[in-house]
Amino acid sequence: MAKGKTMIFFCRECGYESAKWMGQCPGCKEWNSFVEEPVRKSSTAAKSGSRDFIQPTVISGIQAIEENRITTGMQELDRVLGGGIVKGSLILVGGDPGIGKSTLLLQMCRNISGTNKYVLYISGEESLQQIKLRADRIGEFTDRLSLLCETNLENIEEVIRKTKPDVVIIDSIQTMYREDVNSAPGSVSQVRESTAAFMSIAKGMDISIFIVGHVTKEGMVAGPRVLEHMVDTVLYFEGDRFASYRILRGVKNRFGSTNEIGVFEMRQEGLAEVTNPSEYMLKGRPENVSGSVTVCLVEGTRPMLIEVQALVCKTNFGIPRRTSAGTDYNRVNLLMAVLEKKLGLHLGECDAYVNVAGGLKVNEPALDLGIVMAIISSYKNKCIDSDMIAFGEIGLSGEVRAVSQVEQRIAEADKLGFKKCIAPKVCVKDIKYNGKMQIIGVSNLSDIMSLFN
Repeated sequence: MAKGKTMIFFCRECGYESAKWMGQCPGCKEWNSFVEEPVRKSSTAAKSGSRDFIQPTVISGIQAIEENRITTGMQELDRVLGGGIVKGSLILVGGDPGIGKSTLLLQMCRNISGTNKYVLYISGEESLQQIKLRADRIGEFTDRLSLLCETNLENIEEVIRKTKPDVVIIDSIQTMYREDVNSAPGSVSQVRESTAAFMSIAKGMDISIFIVGHVTKEGMVAGPRVLEHMVDTVLYFEGDRFASYRILRGVKNRFGSTNEIGVFEMRQEGLAEVTNPSEYMLKGRPENVSGSVTVCLVEGTRPMLIEVQALVCKTNFGIPRRTSAGTDYNRVNLLMAVLEKKLGLHLGECDAYVNVAGGLKVNEPALDLGIVMAIISSYKNKCIDSDMIAFGEIGLSGEVRAVSQVEQRIAEADKLGFKKCIAPKVCVKDIKYNGKMQIIGVSNLSDIMSLFN
């Protein structure tokens, strides 16, 4: 081992450092995730007395100025970013391979370059010809967008400092490497060194930088979670590659609200924005059938209507089968246990299948009431009115607990023509609503069961 280097162990999942190998990571609790990599030490240690004293600044002497944001030309993306791109910000876009991250960012580059902003797209995975083929499918581009195929970090830094673009795209961070770091591209050391370099460029030159991060099927490459604490904003692009919809979710944002979502539809010409996801998710919803309930959820500040389906039937085996798609499997089992205990339903003799239609994955507690009503409807084979929505959290005692943003949920359902709303009774008295929708308050499972009599 060369002088000035030492070996240290990193967790592939969260970046936790340790001087020795451990079977389980203390940070993220993952097993067998530690890898050994060399780390370069400084050749000379700075003496404590040789540095100049740095004077701290009192907070009252700092003037905070609201920065002008760069609009992306995509309302759904601007919503998730908090109103647009903040200058000098470092943004991580994560997601599975093939989900559409590069397509989304290339469309964003097309819109930004059309506003006379200079954009630099740096790719370490595709050739210039491959990017051009995808760009031709999306539309026409201006000369304010430049492409660069490079993975050497020193060369990339030099190009950025000379061209001084407004926005830079790095696709992807796992392909970037620094020559003085003695490890392979995509390793924890290379990823962290590269991200630190881009963060320095973004803050020092006031350039907005988007970093693409993905995880391979083998799971051997450091995923985006290693970088979350270093960047300003973390966006996750979710969805099934074989489905048409895509969800862009913000999980961290220093310049806006978190947990916002943007909905897109994958088409031949690229990603199309879905401005009304409630209407999109309810397309093809069956009417006058048992086991189908419409629920209003809130993702960030956006209310959204989805359909929850349940199928309950007698089991042919000794142990009944339970399946859930789009929501937490353990939560479904918990709710079924509450139904058995509090209402006396013999669900232990039945198979149960719960599905969130449209392929959306949700875990909001307000989904509980919809799951319970769908299970009861399928078990008793009684239909729920197609113009009715429901939302509320179910406790272990069978009580219906309050949820947030009730008025926004009701307004969204009213806009789409629903006539009845089943809501927690504790929320009904505080609702300020003057519309024509009938609001029915329920306080426990007995009140819910009375709706089916």
